[in-house]
Amino acid sequence: MLFIAARDVAGKSASVLAAAGLGRAHARALHFIARNPGLSVAELLGFLKITKQSLNRVMSDLLNGGFVERKTGMQDRRTRSLQLTPAGMALAEAVWNAQRPILAAAFRAAGQDAVGGYRKVLIGIAGDPVRWRKNP
Repeated sequence: MLFIAARDVAGKSASVLAAAGLGRAHARALHFIARNPGLSVAELLGFLKITKQSLNRVMSDLLNGGFVERKTGMQDRRTRSLQLTPAGMALAEAVWNAQRPILAAAFRAAGQDAVGGYRKVLIGIAGDPVRWRKNP
């Protein structure tokens, strides 16, 4: 059920992403960059748990599309920090707005106790949510 639910939630934003010439891999990168401005490429790789080769294709599309900008690190010039451009922020918001209704309806129908239990299940699977943010 977890995979089917994830498929259906992600599917809600498919048309928004397709209009920008992007797909689900791009949405995952946008999600983490939006919530962690200044994220390094290495940190993004750690969040996504994908290869550099896979990320290069995704980042190329996001950079060339004007959704993400990459800057040289302030303290370590070998690092590259990522942040969304205004177009990237608008796209990340549109993706969330497409997904939010299905999630809100499911949480509302389940009730507060069930939502709390589900959060505990997700933390049991993915670990402490603080580790998924660069700056907790």
